[in-house]
Amino acid sequence: MNNFFDYFRLKGEKEEFKIVFDYIDKSVVFKGTNLWVLVFAIFIASLGLNVNSPAVIIGAMLISPLMGPIMGLGFGMAINDLSLLRKALFNYVFAAVTGLVASTFYFLISPLNEAHSEILARTSPNVYDVLIALFGGLAGMLAISSRHKGNVIPGVAIATALMPPLCTAGYGLATWHLSYFFGAFYLFLINSVFIALASLMIGRILKFPFKHLPDVRDEKRASRIVWGIVLITVLPSVYFGYEIVQQNKFQKQAEVFIESEAVFPNNYLLKKTVDFKKKQIVLTYGGQYIEKKQIDMLQAKLTRYLPDNVTLQIRQGFAYLSENKNTEQDNRFSSLIEDKDKQIAKMQFLLDSISAEKSPVTQLFNEVKAQYPYVESFGIAKMPIALDGTPKNEWIAMLRTKKKMRKEDQNRLESWLKVRVNVGEIKIYIEE
Repeated sequence: MNNFFDYFRLKGEKEEFKIVFDYIDKSVVFKGTNLWVLVFAIFIASLGLNVNSPAVIIGAMLISPLMGPIMGLGFGMAINDLSLLRKALFNYVFAAVTGLVASTFYFLISPLNEAHSEILARTSPNVYDVLIALFGGLAGMLAISSRHKGNVIPGVAIATALMPPLCTAGYGLATWHLSYFFGAFYLFLINSVFIALASLMIGRILKFPFKHLPDVRDEKRASRIVWGIVLITVLPSVYFGYEIVQQNKFQKQAEVFIESEAVFPNNYLLKKTVDFKKKQIVLTYGGQYIEKKQIDMLQAKLTRYLPDNVTLQIRQGFAYLSENKNTEQDNRFSSLIEDKDKQIAKMQFLLDSISAEKSPVTQLFNEVKAQYPYVESFGIAKMPIALDGTPKNEWIAMLRTKKKMRKEDQNRLESWLKVRVNVGEIKIYIEE
């Protein structure tokens, strides 16, 4: 049994105190090379967030020296070194202000101001971020305190992600999205506090030399301040973590409800919106008209999946023309059949007119726009195409978009239009 526990012992690999102290003491200070590396890392991270590039953001995290003063704070508290603690605190505040100013300046002059997924991912911290920062800090401080350091520090820098939330806070200031600023800066504080706490824990566990304060009451007061900061930081994140769990549960149940119950014959689900905060599900359909009775039945089924306070909205796109109107048009065909030589051209024309009437371009544009908001214009028609000298009628759809449409979106739109217009083949041309 003793041999088993020997695998977990740390004393044999513990680095000398002076080496650990010197390493942390040097990494705390921001001046010269360290300061310039910090500034460049800030701009790299801001660029990565701006163009939504995870690879660039990871690169910024790897070269960022922000970890130094944060571990210095924890190590200073662990050994009760007030001089190191003051130096680490000053440099930490200096680095945070520098990061905010530099990232805010970048986003103020950047022509791109859209909040991509990499930015939004840093605006809603929760208890899981606390755990990541804590375990990352434990691994980082343990590696620094060991003679076998390996390549743990770069991994900790990526996992704890100090640079991206600080730059996201700068984005929030530059665009005046204060909710982004507070959310991202709170995430930065969470990472900082729990990396420092992890450094404190490892320093105490490894029993590095401890400097006692002359007054015992001062030591108790310092301990209460440390744990007070930890509690103030962690409590809001627990609430946010609970919200995320509830939101994921709501999303999954809503998806099950939509796939199992919200299916109507001769209808195509154009768009679905699940809003956890508003407790609302909005479904947009294209196709035949859905009766109120059917909608009421669907609302009643919703309570089997989600709480009673969740509301369901059904938005309907194009409903097919009534059979009576189609019959009137068909009667017009029968009156023209007598003249066989002229009838073929006229009948084709009228058939195309009915198809166009069944799929009015304005309504189709609205339905396409509901699915792809970046579409600026839309047109559709059946046109004669000369192929090897032989005329052939083909359905053509033309779009103008604000940005490039992804290949999978093009395929999905083509499949939808075939069902929507009720044709076998259709070609789509996109002008960007």
